[in-house]
Amino acid sequence: MSGHSKWNNIKRKKEKTDGQKAKIFTKVGREISVCVREGGADPNSNGKLRDLIAKAKSLNVPNDNIQRIIKRAEGGEKDNYESITYEGYGPSGVAMMVETLTDNRNRTAANLRHYFDKFGGNLGNVGCVGFLFTQKGVILLEGEGLDEEKVMEDCFDAGAEDFDMGDDVVEVTTSPDDFSAVRQALEDKGYSFISAEVAYVPSTETRLTDEEDMKNMTKLLDALDEDDDVQNVWHNLENEEDLDR
Repeated sequence: MSGHSKWNNIKRKKEKTDGQKAKIFTKVGREISVCVREGGADPNSNGKLRDLIAKAKSLNVPNDNIQRIIKRAEGGEKDNYESITYEGYGPSGVAMMVETLTDNRNRTAANLRHYFDKFGGNLGNVGCVGFLFTQKGVILLEGEGLDEEKVMEDCFDAGAEDFDMGDDVVEVTTSPDDFSAVRQALEDKGYSFISAEVAYVPSTETRLTDEEDMKNMTKLLDALDEDDDVQNVWHNLENEEDLDR
């Protein structure tokens, strides 16, 4: 099932991040800081902050770190980050969306253009690939040992649009507006989360078969992962499991 293949990709990403905790903590911390400045430091009244705290915990960010980030942002940090989403094409026309939080848009744009050019792609204008994606809430739950009928009932009771149960993972999709409420409802029901975020979901997919394209796609994704300004990368590569990451 599709959920199973997606779990393989997520598992590989989680294994990779285990060796890069400092960088992951920095990126999540930046998201939390911006969220606190925009909506306040109380997760009870700031739903997005509540979601980010859950995300941080799923990435094993210690609670003390989370609270320090919130207090620092509440006290008024000097850094002023803005959210910018870039669009472009990877090798052989793979559509890509890159979400960033930056305090220097010139630096970020130059770095991204360099990565795309170096590894067989090109950074495009706003709208060049965005029409190929739809924003959806995507929640991945630990599914081992769960009863499919009970999971389906709980997901739809929580307000989910759809769910897909694989061997050891449940993929739940929601509208962006309902994401926070659905995530909270499933948390209250006791489910364990692998990840939960509002994602860009592709409507069509591109398959890479050329070995050089596969190598360049791997290098491009790794370069973007390493950049502190890059928060998330979404793409429509069909056979991501074939990448050597």
